[in-house]
Amino acid sequence: MLPENHGDWPVTPEDIVVADIGGTHARFAIATLQRGQIIRVENQIIMKGADHASLEMAWQAYGGEIGRELPQDGAIAVAAPVNGDALHLTNNSWVIRPRLIREKLKLNRISLVNDFGAVGHAVALLGDDQFGHICGPDSPVSGEDSITVVGPGTGLGVAHVLRTGSAYHISETEGGHIAFAPHDELEDRLLHNLRKQHGRVSAERIVAGPGLQAIYRVLAEIEEQTPQPFDDKDLWQLALGGKDPLAAAAFDRFCLCLGSFAGDMALAHGSGAVVISGGLGNRIADQLLASGFRDRFTAKGRFQSLMEQISVKQFFNEEPGLYGAAAAFLKEHTPPVL
Repeated sequence: MLPENHGDWPVTPEDIVVADIGGTHARFAIATLQRGQIIRVENQIIMKGADHASLEMAWQAYGGEIGRELPQDGAIAVAAPVNGDALHLTNNSWVIRPRLIREKLKLNRISLVNDFGAVGHAVALLGDDQFGHICGPDSPVSGEDSITVVGPGTGLGVAHVLRTGSAYHISETEGGHIAFAPHDELEDRLLHNLRKQHGRVSAERIVAGPGLQAIYRVLAEIEEQTPQPFDDKDLWQLALGGKDPLAAAAFDRFCLCLGSFAGDMALAHGSGAVVISGGLGNRIADQLLASGFRDRFTAKGRFQSLMEQISVKQFFNEEPGLYGAAAAFLKEHTPPVL
């Protein structure tokens, strides 16, 4: 939580609408703020983006669902860079125009943040009870000044949290789109196959939900097997269930690649801790330790001893985008301490 002394912030609670807009789903809630703190986040509803023609229509539908007039302040996390004139979301026909949001949604104040930037805000503010230990020193996240946040899901999110005293800064990055760096001959082959399809191959092509398919197909090719036509959901179920040896091997390779990528990001950021977040990150947390994640995370040649001192945590909060959107609103609109 933020310190209580925040100048002229109202003593009485104030509600804002918070939203987390992804390619498939739109999440809405009401956050209650008081004295520069987030008191609670409630009335959460998840909608399919395809069920509504626009953000404005979904916003109105949310008010109808909870049966109340919506507050006149809002914070929105969007699965896209937020510095353009028109925001286009993958797998979602909505076009969000930042300059028109306040008018369209009838808001007095608005904060707009990248969805993984919102996760960074949540990591910066939530207590250590929200994090589980994966590997490295079991030290609290709250004690680190520099934190890398990595979130494999439909895509691959990356954010950087930098603390300076009681303040913090969030770098919203597109780190998931750096070039994929193969570690061995199998990954060389994976890169070669994907390059034929995409030209340039980003880390997100492998270290995200759809990446399991690419790994699975390369392993089938090596084993001279015909890959089965599983969709992503079925393949992940098989991989995590361990009932299909090829799918299970693909998952283990996925964990290796995630370890390499997370380690590269921590090295680039100079971080003392790494936090794994995202829906897929939560789903695989219990199996990361049994995989080669840790060995790959620390396998940085001359810097292995440095990497072994970095704490890697799992972020358990189920809706960090909503909490983080509220935190971004606080950071932007909280009056300065006098």
